[in-house]
Amino acid sequence: MNILHREELPLGGFAGLIEHQLVKTPSVFGFSANNDGSWSGIGNFVYLADAKFQPFGETHMHPHHEVDVISVMVDGRIKHRGSLGDGNLLLAEDVQVQRAGGEGFIHNEINPDETWNRMIQLWVLPEQQGQESDYKVYKPNMGKFVRIYGGNESVDFPARTKIDIGLFKKEQQIKFDGEFLAYLLVGKGIANNELVVEGDLFRGNSLSFEAQEEVRLLLINTEQ
Repeated sequence: MNILHREELPLGGFAGLIEHQLVKTPSVFGFSANNDGSWSGIGNFVYLADAKFQPFGETHMHPHHEVDVISVMVDGRIKHRGSLGDGNLLLAEDVQVQRAGGEGFIHNEINPDETWNRMIQLWVLPEQQGQESDYKVYKPNMGKFVRIYGGNESVDFPARTKIDIGLFKKEQQIKFDGEFLAYLLVGKGIANNELVVEGDLFRGNSLSFEAQEEVRLLLINTEQ
């Protein structure tokens, strides 16, 4: 198993936020995308950034086209403005999925508070061009994974690349067989006999994880 520590990467940002970019797939971001130590993604998952918005900071209104944008609130709140889901208020643990499709969308994510917040953003490329735009907000449940993207036709955003998010209590165990990429949003645990903490991205061919305290975990894979 390989581990990438968030704090080993350069801190960048734009507009009203600062961020660490942990995943940047070269086919999207250029051949030198990983010269900063970031990793390439898995399947059609191409980007992951761990961002903090300054008080009253915002991204400013900007467009996306033919990309699925997933925003995971970790701390604080976000006021969402845009052509999809306009006016929604995202709270800690909420997950917002925006499918641009062929028509695309515009959005602005705004910190409405006078304190810093934290949000994770992920990008997945669609398997089919020209789909209709779509929008949904999910809230994870304690003790299990919730599918927020991908899977078969019975889910909201079907795709071969799958993303699950889970909230787990101390001593809960998770096992997954197959190639994976995982990001620990909050807490610490033992993954394949190695300690992982908040801000660690890790990958391997199978996963055995035990929470050492309450954790929030993202799991990305392409298994059928």
